[in-house]
Amino acid sequence: MTTAAGHDISQLDISEQELDRLVGEMVRHVIFKTQQTSGCPIKRDELTQLVSKHYSQRSLPTVVINKTIEKLSNVFGYEMKELQRSRSKPNQGRTSQQGSTDAKSYILTSKLNDEVYKKYVADESQSHLTGLTFVIVGIVSLAGGKISEDNLWHHLRQLELSQTEENHPVFGNTKQFLETLVQQRFLMKEKVNGPEGSSLFYELAERSLDVSVSQRIKDHIAQIVQREVPTPDGNNDDDEE
Repeated sequence: MTTAAGHDISQLDISEQELDRLVGEMVRHVIFKTQQTSGCPIKRDELTQLVSKHYSQRSLPTVVINKTIEKLSNVFGYEMKELQRSRSKPNQGRTSQQGSTDAKSYILTSKLNDEVYKKYVADESQSHLTGLTFVIVGIVSLAGGKISEDNLWHHLRQLELSQTEENHPVFGNTKQFLETLVQQRFLMKEKVNGPEGSSLFYELAERSLDVSVSQRIKDHIAQIVQREVPTPDGNNDDDEE
């Protein structure tokens, strides 16, 4: 038998049943870890370790990961997408808060269409956090993809959100939520040192730059602008009867 990655199982010195068992374990690990960490990426090294701690075949982890991606897609309706963090360049007074290594990792996204996902999968109890994520990513997008921490909180204060408030009645600790968006790779955080001291900046990360997210942001912003732009007679479209 040849795997999807082109490896002959006989060359891996492992039975088909044992390979299926490893794939099942990795599938469970990916799904449960995604739920436990609120969708934070799972490092490839972590998945590799699941296999290599018991098996010495160098190519086996790659085979198991590829078959896990295939099973998650065909059986569970998830796309296991690879993210790769760009290597930081801490020059010109800049210090990345993301680390300086290229760390491959994976996230799970649903392959279901929006209507089906909303009806059968979406957790309505988390919809307010999804909305806040959308707002924050939208603010950074409108700022050109990068914004200072002070400027970002200036906009969030217009929504009555404060970085000093730990128990917002809806969003809880909003400053910690911003850190969660960094961990989930919607945002990157960077410290820039200047003559007057250091400043913190937030920048769109891989998940926000993915076309499935960025296009929704653009479409929503376009709808808002269209509603706000007055018609030639001086009235907004929403004012028309």
